[in-house]
Parts: sequence; C-alpha cells; structure tokens
Amino acid sequence: MHSAVAATDAEPASLAKRWGLWVALASLVAVLLLPPMRDLPVAGQRTLAILAFAVVLWITEAVDYAISAVIVTALMAFLLGLSPSVGKPAELLGTGAALALALGGFANTALALVAAALFLSVAMTVTGLDRRIALVILSKVGARTSRVLAGAIVVGIVLSFLVPSTTARVSCLVPIMMGIIMAFGLDKKSRFAGLIMISTAQAASIWNVGVKTAAAQNMVAIGFIERTLKVSITWLDWLVAAAPFAIVMSVVLYVVMLRLMPPETEEVPGGAASIKVALAQLGPMTPAEWRLLAITAALLGFWVTEKVLHDFDTSSTTVAAIALMFMPVVGVMGWKAAQSRIPWGTIVLFGTGISLGTALLQTRAAAWLANLIVANLGLGQMSAFMILAVLSAFLVVVHLGFASATALASAMIPIMIAVLQKVETPVNVAGMTMLLQFVVSFGFILPVNAPQNMVAYGTETFSARDFVRTGLALTVAAYLLVLLLGATYWRWMGYLGG
Repeated sequence: MHSAVAATDAEPASLAKRWGLWVALASLVAVLLLPPMRDLPVAGQRTLAILAFAVVLWITEAVDYAISAVIVTALMAFLLGLSPSVGKPAELLGTGAALALALGGFANTALALVAAALFLSVAMTVTGLDRRIALVILSKVGARTSRVLAGAIVVGIVLSFLVPSTTARVSCLVPIMMGIIMAFGLDKKSRFAGLIMISTAQAASIWNVGVKTAAAQNMVAIGFIERTLKVSITWLDWLVAAAPFAIVMSVVLYVVMLRLMPPETEEVPGGAASIKVALAQLGPMTPAEWRLLAITAALLGFWVTEKVLHDFDTSSTTVAAIALMFMPVVGVMGWKAAQSRIPWGTIVLFGTGISLGTALLQTRAAAWLANLIVANLGLGQMSAFMILAVLSAFLVVVHLGFASATALASAMIPIMIAVLQKVETPVNVAGMTMLLQFVVSFGFILPVNAPQNMVAYGTETFSARDFVRTGLALTVAAYLLVLLLGATYWRWMGYLGG
C-alpha cells in the first residue's frame, strides 16, 4: 500500500523536475515580455521575472537549491545590470553593481547565524550529545504508547533549543525512534510506528515557530526586518511571543495523533528496557560531550539575556561559540569532521534568497506587488486582526507549493513587509511580519512541504494519506490558534499595532 502511494507520488514529482526548468524559463521570458507597467521600473519588472523563475525552480525542485541560487545570481547580475538604475533612470545600473546586489545577502548577519547554527548541529551529531539527550528523556517516560508519544514530542521540544537545524534534529531522532519500534517487536507499518514518525516531524515544525534559532527560515525574516525596518527582535522577544503558540500546538499534536492514529496497544512490553539498553551502549559522557554541553548552555544563556544583561546579538554570540568548538583543548571537533557534514547548499540558498528579497524591495517590485495584493484582497480598509487573518490564510495556501520554508520566506516576507507598509490601517509592521513568519513554518499538510517531513516519510512507516489527514487537522488548529492569539495575547503585546 505504502509503496504504491510512494510510486504514485514519485511520478508527478519526476514529471515536475523534468519540465520544471523549462516552465521556469518560460515564466522568466513571459514576465520580461509583458508591456511596461505603471509605477514599476524596468529593473522592478526584471526582478519579478527572476522571482517567477526562482519560485518555479523552488516549487518543482528541477535543480538543486544551491544550483538554483547560482543561476539566480547570474540572472540578477545581467538582467538588472542592463536595466536603468531606479535612482538614476538615465544610467544603467551596471553588472558590477547588480552583482554586488546579488551577493549582498551573504553580508547579512543572519547568514552568519544560519551557518554557525549548522556547525552547532554538526557538533551535536559528531559528539553524539543529541542522541544521548533524546535517549535520556525517553528513558524517563515508560512503555505506555501514549507516554512514548509524549516523550517523542518532549525530545523534539528540548532539541529545538539545542540543535538549530530542523533536518538535523529529525535526522537524529528518526533512527532512535526506529530502533525503539524494532525493539518493541512492532511492524514498521503499524499505526504506532506511523504515529511516532509523523509526530516527530510535526513537533519539529511546531517548534520551528517557538524558537528563533530553530530554523533557517526564521533568520530570513529577521534579516529582512532588521535591514528594511531597522528593528531588532531578540531571541527572548521571539520566544515570549511564540512559545504560547508552540506549547498549545504540542498539546494539540498529542491529542490529534492519538485520536486519528490510535496505537494498536496501550503498552509495549520491554519498551523501557530497550531504551535503557540503547543508552547503556553509549557509555558515560565523553569529555567532548561535556565541553559541548557547557558551550551550548553558555550560548543559550547569552541568547536568553540579549538586551537584558548584555548587548551582544545572537549572531555574534553563536559565531563565538563555534570558534570555541574548533579551538584546541576546549574544542569538540576538527574542520574535516565538520565540513563534510555541513549542508552548504542551505547557506547558498539563504544568501541568495536574502539578495533576491532585497532586490524586490530596492527595485520597487515588492511595493508594486503589494499594491496588487492590497487591492485584490481588499486589505486597505481592514482591521489589523483581519489583515493577519487574510495574509496567514494566503501563506498557508501558498506553502502547499513549496518544499522549503526558507525559499518560501525568501519569496514572501519582502512582499509581506511591503503589503503591511501599504495598508491604510496603522499596523506594527515588524511585529506583524514576525507573526506571519510563524505561519511560514506551517509545513504540516504534505510530506513534500518540509525536509523534515521527507526524512520521516523515508522510513516508510506511514502513508502520504496519513500525513495529509493528520496534517490538515493540525493546520486548521494552528490557523485558529493564530486567530485566537492575534485577538488576545499578541494584540496585548502590541504586535498587531492598530
């Protein structure tokens, strides 16, 4: 059954990849050939053409994300370089200036945080500290299936604070959970196996919202907010705003999964013993694990106390922690161990996404698109709450086409900022952008909506139908919770503004 579903899913996926590049090129040419638009500079129209090209590539995954980033950079250098300058229409921008714009995202401090976070995740994997933390927590929950589910969710929550990479967190947990399932003597096609694997992926997505450093897409939004609006959102600001959502959704996840995928048995004999065996096999904590734990605890302390006890920003303290991890004596790993495990494509995509979003803003393309969205969705006269409701629903629907929340944030957050600046209702643009970024992480519905979903899906413990069925319930609950918090808690905190 599952293999049949997987085969069915693979056919449209391969078809999309086969034709994706051609559709992307056709989209590029189509936008370039449109007649001149009122209030849209030539450079703005060409930026929209590049955006259309990039979005199709990202949706279809016709080429690797890193390759798409290189292509987008080349297109920006030449198409924008041969366009009249927005500030001086009588002069061409020039390929040098356009290339500088295309590479500008790599100078963003948020990129340094993403790169450093990936190194921190690798350190966790190299030392095995993430696996130890997961097993210690699971060893405390007992063998009842409902408690194992609770334990899996708690592990996801704890690791979201310590491992700033969603894919790394889920990749660490999946083999542990598979080992537990096998040790329990259960078939991997059992409801219990599917329940645990889906919950592992969904808990990661939920806490991508809860913790600023838990996911790269959050850094995309922070980068645009800081550069465009000159507003700083600290790690603690984000946690205070997002934690209520993530905590409630963790409880919702527990209830939804037990209701929609009830396990075959209430208790699994030998479950607790198998976890203790796995933990015993790790042996005592190594000196490297102790050092990493100390560095991580100190780093977490700096994150929490930013703008409270000190003015060191999150990016700077994280880079300093990574420097310590590579130092002789106090370090935990060498360069060779780290560099082969770093997903460099994520860093390249992140930098290019920031650059493309910046180009949308600087060439007035985002403002032009914002006018269209405000007019067509009737946002102009809406209250701040209704604007949050409509734009959140819009992002939920748009996310169905994306396999990367980082790509979605790169494409949509600059446009959301421009939209919020265009509405007549006085709103807190930075605060509302942060709330909309929470919705960008709602990759709950399809396995292809997030890398962590695909990691779990690769275990073949559940069908795509199971994921969609439970994911729809979670998405509806998450959207309703956004509305509830928007009408109460977030409004009281001033994040909606008017």
